[in-house]
Amino acid sequence: METIIIKEDLSAAAELLRRGGLVGVPTETVYGLAGNGLDEEAVRKIYEVKGRPEVKPLALMVPDAGQMENYCLDVPPAAKALAAKFWPGPLSIVLRARTDLVPEIVRAGGETVSLRCPDHPMTLETLRLAQIPFAAPSANPSGQPSPRTAEEVCRYFRGQIDAVIDGGACGIGRESTILDMSHTPYRILRDGALDAEEIRRALAENLRVIGITGPSGCGKTTALYLLEEQGALVLDCDKVYHDLLETDHELLRELDAAFPGTVRDGVLDRSALGKIVFSDPAALTALNGITHSRVAREVEKRLEDFAMVGGTLAALDAVELISSGLSERCSLFVGILAERETRIRRIMARDGIDREQALLRVSAQKDDAYFAEHCDLVLYNDGPMDEFTEKFKYMLRESNHG
Repeated sequence: METIIIKEDLSAAAELLRRGGLVGVPTETVYGLAGNGLDEEAVRKIYEVKGRPEVKPLALMVPDAGQMENYCLDVPPAAKALAAKFWPGPLSIVLRARTDLVPEIVRAGGETVSLRCPDHPMTLETLRLAQIPFAAPSANPSGQPSPRTAEEVCRYFRGQIDAVIDGGACGIGRESTILDMSHTPYRILRDGALDAEEIRRALAENLRVIGITGPSGCGKTTALYLLEEQGALVLDCDKVYHDLLETDHELLRELDAAFPGTVRDGVLDRSALGKIVFSDPAALTALNGITHSRVAREVEKRLEDFAMVGGTLAALDAVELISSGLSERCSLFVGILAERETRIRRIMARDGIDREQALLRVSAQKDDAYFAEHCDLVLYNDGPMDEFTEKFKYMLRESNHG
């Protein structure tokens, strides 16, 4: 067999692939060894030429994310979001396969298939011309280095494959990252050219995040319970801050330096700190400057963890959600308000403090007009709990429709 080099006539490569031939194809990572991914005999030749054990499944190359549901079942919205962000690019996504269409040999007898959209114009055009997915592992004998040029592919397989598309040297030289999204939690099966942290961030960006804010004592807890009933991850930013006080020793050192005497034996005296910051606006601003960025980083990490287990809805609860910058993570931003005396009574009962201390907290916080200005919606929580519950549920239904 003569192995031809194709530099321009991609229709010839597409025809070879449709007829069951094998063609080396360039990608943004390394060269792949492509065959018709729906042709069992073509796929068998890939295994034979590479010396690859048939117990190892193959990925399918597709030209765009619109092909996902052609070959896969139950494609989660998160998979489509990742494809929209990173395809074409070095990310392979494993999903439940349509076993009536994807040959068993491609799946190595399993129920899943990995999809990949290569970021190389010549291979993308060949996929469009051929109108079939390509089974395409890296174009090297098993155990050998992956090739970055057409010449390297020829050295490996000259006379064993039909053609190589010469698309120049591959830019990355490292295989794609493989992410299994066929079930939750999602798992990275192979570290590759796309960093795992980028994937986590992208999944978290796709979450629907509802921000719940309002001054202390307004009764935000009811709203958060309702969101939890819908499967939301609820993050109380005040609790996140308290968790950090248990684990983040650098945070404690910063607090001790800024507010001497408030940290004793490695433990923050919250009452002592409260007496300082709730009576001094400058001190409160200094405290927020220390804590907000750390809380924001921890919140983002927890959102990423939740997205990796297939979560789709989250809620953030914080008095300082606006000034902390976390409001930018919210697709809907809701302010819960209540009358001043109602808040004072609630704070006294909740925290076991006297009226004077409760009044200090209330006086240190923003007024209703501030929340009304910055929030998408404002709900008042002055009356019976069932009345507020109905108002909040109605708001959620309307926002979903919007």
